[in-house]
Amino acid sequence: MPSAAEIKIRINSITETKKVTDAMYMISSVKMQRAKRENKKTEPYFNALREEIGELLENIPENKSRYFQNLDENGIQCVALLLVTSDRGFSGSYNQTVIKAAEERLRERDDFRTFIVGEFGRQHFSAKKIPYQEDFGYAMAFPTLREAQRICADLLEYYDSDQVDQVEMIYTHSPTFGAGVVRRKVLLPLDLSEFYGSENPAMNTGKEYYPDPETVLSGIVPSYLTGFIYSALVESYVSEQEARMTAMNTAGKNAEEMLKKLRIQYNGIRQAAITNEMIEITSGTKALKKKETKNEQSK
Repeated sequence: MPSAAEIKIRINSITETKKVTDAMYMISSVKMQRAKRENKKTEPYFNALREEIGELLENIPENKSRYFQNLDENGIQCVALLLVTSDRGFSGSYNQTVIKAAEERLRERDDFRTFIVGEFGRQHFSAKKIPYQEDFGYAMAFPTLREAQRICADLLEYYDSDQVDQVEMIYTHSPTFGAGVVRRKVLLPLDLSEFYGSENPAMNTGKEYYPDPETVLSGIVPSYLTGFIYSALVESYVSEQEARMTAMNTAGKNAEEMLKKLRIQYNGIRQAAITNEMIEITSGTKALKKKETKNEQSK
């Protein structure tokens, strides 16, 4: 059985650890709220872009844009896969879930070019010797629109130069309520139903586009893709913070339970020690009285 001093050391150690987990919980909460606010600011702009693309498509009777030309499975020679992870752990099963989804997708084909956002994913793939693009080392500390633009530009460079025929993204969607959900989204080619399937379908408004609708469409698609990538990065970041909050909250509760048990054990040992001391004092007092009685009788 450990001594009272050893238990006291454990109590102090767990108490300090709980302070760290509580602090991490609060930090993740602040980061999550900030990311949600930033994403909310950009939503109107990219929703407007989506509607504008719908109007453009109404003015293009035969859309021959390569950004909308879907190939059958046999026609796809190479796929670019963008995987979003976090930069560090302490976030429960957040990283393991999204990495598992990516590995399952990679097993379906042999012709993938993998791009990873987040140091955790890069270290995992390096440890398992799974190849990925070394020149795509973006951090996931806090997503910005500029980073999304760079990511979009890099992916478009591969797509426009015919190095890949399809671009996919695996990220974690953050619902309004509940834990994050892993999603796989085909970024390119674009799905026409995304622009015609809204509640307010795009109508031919008689607008004139210079120099022509096809050219304008080619110029606006990168901005739309940037918006989606940015939104997905933020959703993944929010899901990461929510997962970390859950993990830290669970760790804090476990620490509290451990502290409760240790304090009971510590108090029990202290009470036993106090009882032993009282017994020793009482026994000593009785022995002294007995000795004094004998001395008086001998006189």
